[in-house]
Amino acid sequence: MNGTAVTTPSWPGTLANVAGCPAGQLASPTTTGADAVATAGEAFLRRYFTEAGLSGLEQRLVQMRREVAETGTWWQTTDELTFGARVAWRNAERCIGRARWSTLAVRDLRELSTPVQIRDELVRHLDLSTNGGAIRSVISVFAPDAPTTPPVRIWNAQLIRYAGWTESPGGGAVTGDPDQAPFTDLVQHLGWHGPPIRTAFDVLPWVIQSSDHTTPGLFPVPAESVLEVDLHHPEHRWFARLGLRWPALPAISNLTLQVGGVSYSCAPFSGHYMASEIAARNLADQHRYDQLPAVARGLRLDTRHDALWRDKSLIVLHDAVLHSFRAAGVRISDHHRESRGFSQFAAREEAAGRPVFGDWTWLNSYPMTPQDPSWGRYYTMPGPQDPGLHLSTMAAALARGTNPAARLPWAVTEPPDSPQPTHEGPRQP
Repeated sequence: MNGTAVTTPSWPGTLANVAGCPAGQLASPTTTGADAVATAGEAFLRRYFTEAGLSGLEQRLVQMRREVAETGTWWQTTDELTFGARVAWRNAERCIGRARWSTLAVRDLRELSTPVQIRDELVRHLDLSTNGGAIRSVISVFAPDAPTTPPVRIWNAQLIRYAGWTESPGGGAVTGDPDQAPFTDLVQHLGWHGPPIRTAFDVLPWVIQSSDHTTPGLFPVPAESVLEVDLHHPEHRWFARLGLRWPALPAISNLTLQVGGVSYSCAPFSGHYMASEIAARNLADQHRYDQLPAVARGLRLDTRHDALWRDKSLIVLHDAVLHSFRAAGVRISDHHRESRGFSQFAAREEAAGRPVFGDWTWLNSYPMTPQDPSWGRYYTMPGPQDPGLHLSTMAAALARGTNPAARLPWAVTEPPDSPQPTHEGPRQP
């Protein structure tokens, strides 16, 4: 697990027109001062002490306000951080699997901030969360953002993503994940060569940035820590010849955890997949692996005259994903089960007097049906929440691996990070 330190060039510009943000829009820069931190800190502590049934709130508030006045931020206890991270998941309006929010394992790694330290703990994170296939929901929280220095970051959108190899630097056909072609180009510029023989399923290295903002570390992901599932179908033997596989673990790595006015830009979060995330999006989308035509050929469907050939192919692909993960002993869920679980979660939250927020389009993504209980209800969409998980403008740009001004996604002068709510990835950890 050798890492490469890369000195990035100086570029005085800022980022603009960044595409590919999962939330559909990018946040505008804002400034957050000590007063705002103290206000958010007080709201969080009141919630924590109330829900946990603790005494001593006023004394803790005095401590928090004094620390914010002196430093511009404050240090939460491990119990406070754990509660905040779990509530951030509970507040994730795009996540259908947040009924499990109270089971989230929170790793307090706030003393760590160097790329090598973070790399070592990311490997442990993969091992702990993968758990031999019995996937556990885990978040690892590294050094908090400081008022006067850039944040520690993981540039990758997820800890396990496959490269998108283009035929030439200017573009062309892509081998692998087209969505990751710009980031693949970026890490090649930083010194990554990839395997001698390139395939459609080569795991991208991690790019980890320290707070000095000049020496991101480039680290290959240890193969022994990446569990993958080869896909086959229980009835169609030809399906295995497609040569498809997928990682067992979805692990979002570029969201900012916000707790009580304190931001943690390096807080990777992982759980288990819902089969439709793999089958209906990662493997089926035309801008991803685009496998529906191949499945249709295997089924000998008439793609010119059969209006439902995509639906028929998608069900077979979905069936293969579920069957393969279960046969491999890897935890996975289906959309019907998650819909029922979310309805039960909503009922419990409302019984506790808490509002339930939700993005209908994410909670009921295909192939959800009108017969599923989450289908027939709409929810209020909130603004950015604290505690919450958010995607900053800079994090979105770095994960895309593009910069419209100079092809330099590691801008030295970065705009203030104003969080926006987004929860791509582990919707049901």
